[in-house]
Amino acid sequence: MKLYIKKSNVIGAWLWIDKGYSKAWQEVGFDVEHVNNLSEINSSEYDISIREWDIETLEDLSVLEKARRAYVFAQPQTFPLPWGRHPNFISTLSNNVIERLNQMENVFLWTFGNVNPKFHHKWKKVNTVPLAFDSISYKPLENTMSTKYDICFIGGWANNGFNEKRKIIIKNFFEFKNSGLKCGFFINKNLSHEQENNILCNSMLSLNLHDNYQRVLGYDTNERTFKSLGLNGLLISDQVEQLTSMFPNVKTSNEPTELVKFAKDFLMLTKKEINNIKEENKQKILEKHCYINRVQQLMELTN
Repeated sequence: MKLYIKKSNVIGAWLWIDKGYSKAWQEVGFDVEHVNNLSEINSSEYDISIREWDIETLEDLSVLEKARRAYVFAQPQTFPLPWGRHPNFISTLSNNVIERLNQMENVFLWTFGNVNPKFHHKWKKVNTVPLAFDSISYKPLENTMSTKYDICFIGGWANNGFNEKRKIIIKNFFEFKNSGLKCGFFINKNLSHEQENNILCNSMLSLNLHDNYQRVLGYDTNERTFKSLGLNGLLISDQVEQLTSMFPNVKTSNEPTELVKFAKDFLMLTKKEINNIKEENKQKILEKHCYINRVQQLMELTN
């Protein structure tokens, strides 16, 4: 089976998401090929995985129409203010193009977030397929660090146009800096897979923080949720509805002082108690929340 994925100029989290999905599609038996333009596709039978903003020409629509199955990541047409004015949060497609895609029975629409019909009102049915853990690229490592952190965070400022996340990160980091805990916080450090893996695997627990729109709307949790639980196994996080519904046992709060308290409470547990929590969470991720699981979800949409 042949699956084509359109190369994109996007940066940041999408690069890791693309890699996770590409390897997962290969793992379930697809011959994956990345193309610069859909016009490069010359197979007679093929599937396509594409983001809606990569559809640039009428020829692209024709290529999608000829595919056996096309998995299209669909952006909302509306989004609440103030974020709704920013191009990161709205569809790039015209109403005519969306209508044509809606008429294609081989096209299956999906998004990371919990779908709100008000936001996707111009599309046909959009399916929720959350982010996941890249269990192929990341494997648990033995401790090779001279210093083990009490709590770790690895990420970036992730400015989606309003630079709200920077304020959230700084506010939380200031509280942890004064907590007495040994913190390994790395922002925009371009760590290698091995470095990131090593820090997450060998810290006592991990911290997750989201953008403000994710907190307010609650529809989508970030990839760090799954990576932290998959590699470290013990997570505290700010509050996002999708995260709390998927992982109700994760301690969450939007108050930095309370997150510090959660961390200290966990560190008071015995090593055996901590390891039991970690192993249970890691196993749940491997069984239900890897990119291979997400690919299987997408394939089930066609049944």
